[in-house]
Amino acid sequence: MRLVLILAAVILLALVPVLSDAFGQPAMLALFTRILIYSIAAASLNFILGYGGMVSFGHAAFFGIGGYVVGILYAHHTSGEPLFGLIPGTNQLLITLPVAVLVSGLAAAIIGALSLRTGGVQFIMITLAFAQMLFFLFVSLTAYGGEDGIIVRRTNELPFVNMRDKANVYYVVLAVAVLFFAALWRVVHSSFGAVIRGIRQNERRMAALGFAPYRYKLMAFVLSGMGAGLAGALMANYLRFASPDMLHWTKSGELMIMVILGGVGTFFGPVLGTGAFLLLESFLAGWSEHWPLALGLILLVVVLGTKGGIAALVARVARLWGGGK
Repeated sequence: MRLVLILAAVILLALVPVLSDAFGQPAMLALFTRILIYSIAAASLNFILGYGGMVSFGHAAFFGIGGYVVGILYAHHTSGEPLFGLIPGTNQLLITLPVAVLVSGLAAAIIGALSLRTGGVQFIMITLAFAQMLFFLFVSLTAYGGEDGIIVRRTNELPFVNMRDKANVYYVVLAVAVLFFAALWRVVHSSFGAVIRGIRQNERRMAALGFAPYRYKLMAFVLSGMGAGLAGALMANYLRFASPDMLHWTKSGELMIMVILGGVGTFFGPVLGTGAFLLLESFLAGWSEHWPLALGLILLVVVLGTKGGIAALVARVARLWGGGK
């Protein structure tokens, strides 16, 4: 039944461009593209937050790094000058996405290696500090636009696909999202995922069983950073723009809200939370300029009323429906 529901959801998502044209609502396509991209970033945060118990408040750093990798490689491609005199620029999606993932993973390895030597509030503050350091670093890079950001005049090219068509860009994002969640499912339900969940529940007991908590947590942190970098690279391609705002602590806060709203520690909770957050933001922003206040109240009601976010509410309704049958 779960597989059927997943396939049905993917089919419905594949019909979004068709429905957008049929109803004359191009904003629908833009909204769902953003939902898919942010779902990847939120799910990567949920992997360390919900399954690993690591409350990172600097996850936007990896999101922004992924975006800037795309922007910087494109800038050097158009100028013809190699990066550091060695690395040629490129506008090929099959190159920029893996490079963004690798660079984000390297940054996560460095930050995680230092941050994970602490815990609790100290870990939260150190991840936040690293993210803000990177934020101000990119603000100071005037060669790449400084605080104004860097423009990617054309979406990265993909063989045999017209990436100037927004519908094609959406389908590429959808395909990447499906592959990402399939890989994440395998990781979460693997022995590695079981160890990560065990460390969250009782780190000392897992160490007594012979596992190295620090090493496993660092590996999880790196994988999470790579997922956020992938989302950032997709966002830079979609917006054709990358800015320091992608690394700001407020972006980390938005990702945290998406995870909490959907359901911490649930696999599809971040997807539901991302969709709800962006839909509410789109609706409330057109209703009042004080929409963050209304969003905050709704978030409180959902979190306190459902005791587990939207995913818990959906599960409860499904159980009641199944019991009724």
